[in-house]
Amino acid sequence: MVSETGSTNADLLAAAATGAPDHSVLVAAHQTSGRGRLDRVWEAPPGANLLVSLLFRHLPEHTHELTQRVALAAAHAVVAITGLTPTLKWPNDLLLDGGKLAGVLAQSGTAAGRIDHVVVGIGLNVGWAPTGAARLGGRIHPLEVLRELLVSFDALPADVFPLYRAQLATLGQPVRIEQHTGSIEGRALDVSADGRLTVIDDGAIRHLVDTGDVVHLKPRQE
Repeated sequence: MVSETGSTNADLLAAAATGAPDHSVLVAAHQTSGRGRLDRVWEAPPGANLLVSLLFRHLPEHTHELTQRVALAAAHAVVAITGLTPTLKWPNDLLLDGGKLAGVLAQSGTAAGRIDHVVVGIGLNVGWAPTGAARLGGRIHPLEVLRELLVSFDALPADVFPLYRAQLATLGQPVRIEQHTGSIEGRALDVSADGRLTVIDDGAIRHLVDTGDVVHLKPRQE
């Protein structure tokens, strides 16, 4: 654990390049340059939230499975500690009562022209949350959440896809997918084992979405 760093993901990627072992874990009390998806700033007061990255060298066929595993382990940790049940928003955010509780971000390192290792970082709101987001509460210590997360991660089954799909609150929802090239609005139908989301728009056209930022929309009034 470090008291402060720019980014646990960046630090662990650098450590991986010099031989850090599989399943290395780096947790920080405070990040000064943390980033979420789409390069969003991820900030929290020192010591308030869980800011941690995990290194994986033994990679599954679809590397997105690692983010699913970390998200599921975090959700199970929240249940164990609080009794509350988070859901997932595609691709791997945690929601609690509709508010964002945690975000997961994966970054890869290469060797000999191929992906050699992946670092998965998670920022989970424990004692503090920005306006509109969710948190667990100030009486819970971030390291307590980390301990449960690591235990839950090791207890996950070999095939986590059915668990991930079952906890994915995005399915069946009216959604807007925001991408660099524009946006898609429709209803989220399903998610495939390779992580792609199927969305059907108002013209009955199906879109297979690899990446994007999902907004859950309110159902339209008939």
